[in-house]
Amino acid sequence: MSNSDIKKVSQHVNQNEGLIFEKSSPGKKAYRLAPLDVPAVSETEALGALARPDLGNMPEVSEIEIIRHFTRLSTWNHSVDLGMYPLGSCTMKYNARINEVVARLDAIAGAHPYQPEEISQGTLRVMKDLSDQLLEITGMDAITLQPAAGAHGELTGILLIRAYLQSQGNPRKKVLIPDSAHGTNPATAAMAGYEVENLKSNEKGMVDLAALEAQMNEDVAGLMLTNPSTIGVFEEQIGKIAEILHRKGGLLYMDGANMNALVGRARPGDFGVDVMHLNLHKTFSTPHGGGGPGSGPVACKKLLEPFLPTPLIVEKAGKLHLEYNHPQSIGRVRMYYGNFGMHVRALAYIQANGPDGLRQTTEDAVLNANYIRKKLEGIYDLPYNVPSMHEVVFSDKLQARHGIKTGDIAKRLIDYGFHPYTVSFPMIVHGSLMIEPTESESREELDQFIDAMKAVAHEAETDPDLIHNAPHNTRVSRMDEVTAARKPILRWKPQSPGAGK
Repeated sequence: MSNSDIKKVSQHVNQNEGLIFEKSSPGKKAYRLAPLDVPAVSETEALGALARPDLGNMPEVSEIEIIRHFTRLSTWNHSVDLGMYPLGSCTMKYNARINEVVARLDAIAGAHPYQPEEISQGTLRVMKDLSDQLLEITGMDAITLQPAAGAHGELTGILLIRAYLQSQGNPRKKVLIPDSAHGTNPATAAMAGYEVENLKSNEKGMVDLAALEAQMNEDVAGLMLTNPSTIGVFEEQIGKIAEILHRKGGLLYMDGANMNALVGRARPGDFGVDVMHLNLHKTFSTPHGGGGPGSGPVACKKLLEPFLPTPLIVEKAGKLHLEYNHPQSIGRVRMYYGNFGMHVRALAYIQANGPDGLRQTTEDAVLNANYIRKKLEGIYDLPYNVPSMHEVVFSDKLQARHGIKTGDIAKRLIDYGFHPYTVSFPMIVHGSLMIEPTESESREELDQFIDAMKAVAHEAETDPDLIHNAPHNTRVSRMDEVTAARKPILRWKPQSPGAGK
């Protein structure tokens, strides 16, 4: 296939855009206020020292300049609404619009967290129903919706483990973390006061059971495990892993970032997990990153329930209440009750899909990842020849023979209209290309992505300089990665995906 056959990318219709300060002129305003019909009040007299006499260097622009400025900037963004977002381990899936409709209903969007319980039964029911359904999905016994993101959920989960072990007389000293773990895992363990001990993977990229047996002792509080792992592989010996930990009094924490590969098919609580977090902004389709706040509920087994953050939602005599009487609780980890708007969206997603739909979503995500894997095997190196789940991890080994690395491939992929995959992670794969298509993508979109990846691989062999200078179609070129000095910003020069040939 030649580059001219790849139709994904076309030149952007929009022009470059300067800083809003560059448009500013003294005296311009984007508003016009009606004359006061009440007596004027001096802000200095009303606020005293709190009054700010000067706003400093603020832009002064007209309404149309503001509108055009931010509209133009918005068109520069790549988003999941615009195209495929194949970031591995991030699950950048489509956010269903029905979720947004529900979250904007007046009674939901306008609810105040300080409302009395008697007039908050609807919002409490949203949280209770979401909690119950997440417990059913995970196979766990109790849950808190408070954590504001995945890493926040990790910290909450490890604090639960610490509180439980402390109640047993010894919080222990160490947490084991596989070398394939998310970077937040060791940071979380350290923040909770634990020493981090690395656990090596075996030749399949899974937990080495012999190493786990050797390292697991009465000083180890538990293991933080991502399953499926960051190389997209399900831990085949997960039951044995849990058994080894439990036999020595440790607990199994599961990083739930990759639950998009399990929902409706397997429940962590059934294969020995003691506590885990869920990413509502990944698995359950609530907005991700700049699109909205995260949400990282933590589910646990019965033995950890007394230590959950308060308040918990309980039902008595047909009414829902916020229960604060939990003397062993680790305390609040978030103001109010978590990011409630995300709870609404996640519940809408779960109920719109139902059990069969959730299972189909999981199966489609796994199918899409394996479709990409099959089409690109041999073109890109596959370091672990074991079954893939929701994502596939290649390496740049074949392209590196021509001086092309994973970051170069990712930058060239931008010229074909795709957001780059996750670069150089997990670190157990040198020069990794981590690709997760999710269930959102059609076969047509996957085929376009595959064609682009094949084209870049061909360019690596025939014209590596073309890739070294990519991206060519963006307004700003790559930074000078050879020296520490930054080069001037390069303005966009309209070119085709085959630019430089």
